[in-house]
Amino acid sequence: MNRILIINKSRVIEILNKIYSIENLQKLRAELSRLKNNLIRRRRTETDNDGVLNVDENGDTIKLEQKYLLNEIKQIEETQTLERTKYYIERLKKGIAEIKTSKINDINLNRWKEYDEILTDSLWVLSKRDSTGPHSAWYWGNFIPQIPHQMILRYTKKSEWVLDPFVGSGTTLIECKLLNRNGIGIELQPEIASKAIEQINKGNNSESNVFIEVGDSAEVNYQQLLGKYGIKSVQLLLMHPPYHDIIKFSDNPNDLSNQKSTQAFVDLFCKVVDKTYEVLDKGRYFILVIGDKYSKGKWIPLGFMLMQEVLKRGYFLKSIVVKNFDETTGKRNQKDLWRYRALVGGFYIFKHEYIFVFKKEKESNND
Repeated sequence: MNRILIINKSRVIEILNKIYSIENLQKLRAELSRLKNNLIRRRRTETDNDGVLNVDENGDTIKLEQKYLLNEIKQIEETQTLERTKYYIERLKKGIAEIKTSKINDINLNRWKEYDEILTDSLWVLSKRDSTGPHSAWYWGNFIPQIPHQMILRYTKKSEWVLDPFVGSGTTLIECKLLNRNGIGIELQPEIASKAIEQINKGNNSESNVFIEVGDSAEVNYQQLLGKYGIKSVQLLLMHPPYHDIIKFSDNPNDLSNQKSTQAFVDLFCKVVDKTYEVLDKGRYFILVIGDKYSKGKWIPLGFMLMQEVLKRGYFLKSIVVKNFDETTGKRNQKDLWRYRALVGGFYIFKHEYIFVFKKEKESNND
């Protein structure tokens, strides 16, 4: 188990400065080993000879993962030259003393090794849907919580605003509350919106503000909507629209899942992209989660069709992530049947969807 240590920051920096000043590599390692031994005390009753650990959060303290500290010290111990050893000591000091974040998230780049949970590869093979806390799979077609979780961590800071025009069961807003972000979602069906709010409010005492508005995301006045909550813009736009008519979500003719043709689907989706563009801050990110479809013996590349349309609208492409799509409700218990269909039809079974990461490169025409 990875322990969280409360350390006396100024005392540890003082000790590291003294270690840094040692010119004999063997003596330096001996002092470093002493510091390490104090950091791995397992009980409060054990002696902390150097005063590096604080039981309570007071004074000049900082919380650090024990794993991070020990890994950094291990790397210092394994260096073969005094010059390299001192380089890593300086890096550790900086990681303890300074916080370095970007404009778009709270990741401390001086301690980037701590963030094991944040994915940085373009292929995500996820074994199953996260069903912890308020998350559940009651809504047909909702997406896995790991996607908004990763995107919110990478592209927002705490207390910033996330907009989800296809909020559905509220997966994005649940993650907003769990990660202390604010969120607004739009849902076409009143009964789905009502159940989503109920689910979102289960067992979460976060102070984040999350709201669901019932409406048509292609017709909403987004500036007016945001003004209702005292804000002018959002810092992350996240969309997980229907994959055209693969799943019929309602009888509403304005529902993307009820569009009579692929082109009609694309055109209606683009209305949402156009209307939301004006409320996303310049330099911030738009995440589109979309899969393709198979119809009448042909693969319909919905993902790349929508990608091309977004690129015409003031965004540039930052990344494409391919996520494994193995655990879908529709295919989970029919693997043999789908394999037979693939062999007969000459196609490959969908096990992926795309996560397109776009960045807004200029202000809207209204700014």
